[in-house]
Amino acid sequence: MNLYAPWSLRDLVDAIAAGRLSAADAWKTSDRRITETEDVLAAWVTRGPRPQLSAPAGQLCGIPLGVKDIIDVAGYPTQCGSALRVGSDPASADATIVRKWRAAGALPAGKTVTTEFAFFSPGPTRNPAAPAHTPGGSSSGSAAAVASGQVPLALGSQTAGSVTRPASYCGVAAMVLTRGLLPTDGITGLAHSLDSHGYYAAEVRDLACAWSALRSVPDPLNVPAGPPRVAFWSAEPLGVVEPAMSEALASLRAGLIADGAVVTDFGAEHAIAAATAAHRVVMAYEAARERTAELARADELSRPLADLLRTGARTSEREYRQARRVVDETCHEVLNLLGSCDAIVGPAAPGPAPEGLDATGDPVLSRAWQALGLPVITVPGLRDRHGLPLGVQVVGAPNAEAALLRVADWIQARTRTHRAVATPADVR
Repeated sequence: MNLYAPWSLRDLVDAIAAGRLSAADAWKTSDRRITETEDVLAAWVTRGPRPQLSAPAGQLCGIPLGVKDIIDVAGYPTQCGSALRVGSDPASADATIVRKWRAAGALPAGKTVTTEFAFFSPGPTRNPAAPAHTPGGSSSGSAAAVASGQVPLALGSQTAGSVTRPASYCGVAAMVLTRGLLPTDGITGLAHSLDSHGYYAAEVRDLACAWSALRSVPDPLNVPAGPPRVAFWSAEPLGVVEPAMSEALASLRAGLIADGAVVTDFGAEHAIAAATAAHRVVMAYEAARERTAELARADELSRPLADLLRTGARTSEREYRQARRVVDETCHEVLNLLGSCDAIVGPAAPGPAPEGLDATGDPVLSRAWQALGLPVITVPGLRDRHGLPLGVQVVGAPNAEAALLRVADWIQARTRTHRAVATPADVR
């Protein structure tokens, strides 16, 4: 059985709107696919009964939605992937973000697996694109549920690389929203100045369909997109990009230029490296203060999370303020650059998903962008020579999601025609 089979949200919504399918049909398909794959993938913490579908409201027509288990959904406990939350009482109300998705016509099907408190300790979830490889984290269950076609849409959150990295590893599209665009109440956060909303769908065009419904705006892809102006980010100073990813990006860059894009080198590589280091300080400092109850029980936490909270508790306010200054200075430089181009394009992860399920990979390539609070789209389509997904990260200006979706969709079309394949020596 093929575990990797993303389900197009746009095609589904169009079929329901045209009367070729019903919302009930969509839920039957979802139930059947979960039954077929869940014993292997383990993407869900808990699932609920099918909701009432007699008159689904909203543009998304009552389709099933996966919700990461740090986000409150009325009637479900929010367990955060932690033994400390086992047996928690069900939430009495939806998080604001869930209410907004309900209004858009997406109805929660259950809670998806997260790493412990959205940090590094992995859950049981497997990667549909490569079951022996990590799906990434922390939004591992949502990424796997979409990549396998269990649901056409699922929610994640990002504090470092928790949406971008799983999308890259599992071969699906994802969008991290501009930080602060929508409220985060009802979400068990980790760092207040870093936490952002995100969501997964099969392709960029499906992200655009969801965005239109969520924001009650015209579909961004209704506006034709020509070749964009992009700054290409190599991430070379970070020293983590693997040969397979480098080769794929070089081929894609050549393809973008061949198809008319204006491509320049990203001019702030070292500033991004500095912001990457600063993100670690900010995240640890804020997490120790956000999760004080958990810090008091650090001996009961996974080692990665306990170490983060203890490191943050030792971090001084002076160190924190200095890190924030670095982030602010980098933000000023990057926003100036974005004034002269449509997007920044670079690797979404160091390479393909690492083998094994005992870790979730490295979020280093998302840290700086998350510190800056910018919208980010992960574009699927590239593969290494073994067929493992390689995601492309497309970064835009604040609150410019619609324009960023058009750029990302244009780039995804080029991943199909300019797909790079690594040589055997380039792949672990």
